[in-house]
Amino acid sequence: MNAISEDLLSLIIGLAIVILALALLAGVDLLGWVVTTGIWTDPTKALAPISKAYAGLGGVGALVATYVALLAVMTAGAVALRADAGRFALAFTAVFWISYICWIAGSYANFAVNTPADMQKFGVSWSLRLTSEGGFVIALILGLIVGNFFPALAAWMHEAIRPELYIKIAIVLLGGFLGIVSAEKLGLATSLMFLGLASIIVAYLIFWAVVYYVARVWFKFSREWAAPLASGISVCGV
Repeated sequence: MNAISEDLLSLIIGLAIVILALALLAGVDLLGWVVTTGIWTDPTKALAPISKAYAGLGGVGALVATYVALLAVMTAGAVALRADAGRFALAFTAVFWISYICWIAGSYANFAVNTPADMQKFGVSWSLRLTSEGGFVIALILGLIVGNFFPALAAWMHEAIRPELYIKIAIVLLGGFLGIVSAEKLGLATSLMFLGLASIIVAYLIFWAVVYYVARVWFKFSREWAAPLASGISVCGV
């Protein structure tokens, strides 16, 4: 049996998660045990299940359950892609825990709080105002350290570092989310579709053509330089 494509695998995993989430419409919460991270000063209060129905699981329990579920799903995906399942599972474990520790650290109040009211709420006198997304900054710094000073470790984890696969799954999930929101707010969805169409027309039928023409005729750029210049200006311009 041949390996399935990464695109198909992303679609299958993403749709499966969306379908499980939609069970909530029937009053069945199948994903409420997934962990969520809040801004914290007391580390024991940093984690919690996303649904109060699973509060008894506790924050650490929700984190472990999330890890086990992701490990099972992604390892099965690795098998479908004909990757080394054992090596992937070990590397994914390292990537998951390092990443989530960075996310928890980024949610520390002195890093994440960004309003005076929240500073008062958490009892902090200063904050970097990074929001919880400061965890991305910490992960980036750690990634640079590992990549430059611990190349053997980076190579070992490479099997589980599949950004394209993870991004494609996220795109499917985002599409499902936007579809549900659009169904709830049809008027807003129609407006967004119109604005999107207008942006496409302006960006690619007007800006792109004009910039490409100017770059080629006036500035004598080659096609290899004119095309990305036109693409960049048209997208950023819109």
